[in-house]
Amino acid sequence: MTADPAGPAPTARLKPNAIGFVDALVIGLNATSPAYSVAAVIGPIVALVGVYAPGALFASFVPMLLIASAFYYLNKADQDCGTTFSWVTRALGPWTGWLGGWAIAMTGVLVVGSLADVAVSFGLLAVGLDSWAENAFVRQLLTVLLIIVMTAVCVIGTELSARVQNVLILAQVAFLIVFVVVALYRVYAGTTSFDSVEPSAEWLNPFGAGGAALTGGLLLGVFIYWGWESAVNLTEEVEDSATAPGKAGVWSTVILLVTYLSVGFAVVAFAGTEYLADNAEEEEFVFALLAGEVMGGWDWVVLLAVATSALASTQTTIIPASRTALSMARRQALPAHFARIHPRFRTPDVSTWWVAAIAIAWYLVVNRISENALFDSLTALSLLIAFYYALTGVACAVYYRRHLTESTRNLLLIGIGPLVGAGLLTWLLVRSVIDMADPANSYSGTSWFGLGPPLVIGICIVLAGVVIMVALRLGRSPFWAERRGVVDPRLVHGKER
Repeated sequence: MTADPAGPAPTARLKPNAIGFVDALVIGLNATSPAYSVAAVIGPIVALVGVYAPGALFASFVPMLLIASAFYYLNKADQDCGTTFSWVTRALGPWTGWLGGWAIAMTGVLVVGSLADVAVSFGLLAVGLDSWAENAFVRQLLTVLLIIVMTAVCVIGTELSARVQNVLILAQVAFLIVFVVVALYRVYAGTTSFDSVEPSAEWLNPFGAGGAALTGGLLLGVFIYWGWESAVNLTEEVEDSATAPGKAGVWSTVILLVTYLSVGFAVVAFAGTEYLADNAEEEEFVFALLAGEVMGGWDWVVLLAVATSALASTQTTIIPASRTALSMARRQALPAHFARIHPRFRTPDVSTWWVAAIAIAWYLVVNRISENALFDSLTALSLLIAFYYALTGVACAVYYRRHLTESTRNLLLIGIGPLVGAGLLTWLLVRSVIDMADPANSYSGTSWFGLGPPLVIGICIVLAGVVIMVALRLGRSPFWAERRGVVDPRLVHGKER
């Protein structure tokens, strides 16, 4: 079913069957940076919905699962490492597909530096080098070095990347389990110094705090699941590429749900809502504040959980951006040198190093403006993520449109489900734009052109993408002549090629 890219075929291809289902699952999990993500949002979510924070985390899972279903079925039809770029191009046309690919590539650029910074900061805190963590020059130097090292791991080979990720996920999960168990034990034993409260099943009610509060909680919660699709970006390198990457993506969202609910219950029960709400601005450093209280002299365990989480995600976040750039270049939607594959390692070395170089430049330049500007750039991520996830949901229903009425299963899993997920994410996108328009809602609290800095950053990224897209279109690349595809009916009925 997968058509050959326009133009001459590349001299080398990504290494097939380099990793298995479990490796892809682990990479999908680590790409979300679970410990870092839940630490970053638990305080702000509690400030909005109180003890119903687990309910908001559960509600945020729903659109992710629906979009994961779209990724699964689209990957069955087209095993292309460009994922959303390739699928949306086939379903909705090259213009929309190019913008989807641009959004994926830019999310990597925006977030890699911040993830590496968190990995360095928490790693230094874990080993007692607090003064190094507070020194901006030392921290930024180590951050740049870390990005270079993790990029080299990505280039050397997918197998090496998978082995590194397997170690990091084991460490991260072990640390989080210890934290959750100890925190809940101390809550029930009554040995905490906080206004602790015993967990209740009622906390899972997403509507407990009211609709307005839930909207704000969803805006925060839905994006901590972002990243699981990294497993699908490796589809050309995974065994059983037609189904295993998609299954890894779906299972990643389910495992993340269990992880987030466990940590959410433990943190809210141990610290209480008032403390978490009062310290919401500390974001991911709330774990640094709670580590000593929960673990005593073993607080380094929690600090290492966040450090390994951010470290793993630093590497895995490079994967979607680099593979998407590779896919776009193969179809002549980007300059040809981005399609180069290392003859020995069989990885997209040029696009991988380009992603790292642009991410480093972005990290250093934005830090020169202010640390708040870096946080504002991360907030702008929500716009890009919601955009390309929603596009994927719509593309799934459009691509399989001729088969939606063949069975109830098709209608629900390939049509209605992805469309509902796309609708929810579109609604969140609109809400994000409305909230970001108010400068008071930004980290810096300043105004750029009368708008909040995150919205200005998001608009500039989109405009830059449009300008580059038009410039490439004027170059008369064959990519812009691609037609919308038609799905192979055998794929709908589960018969692989």
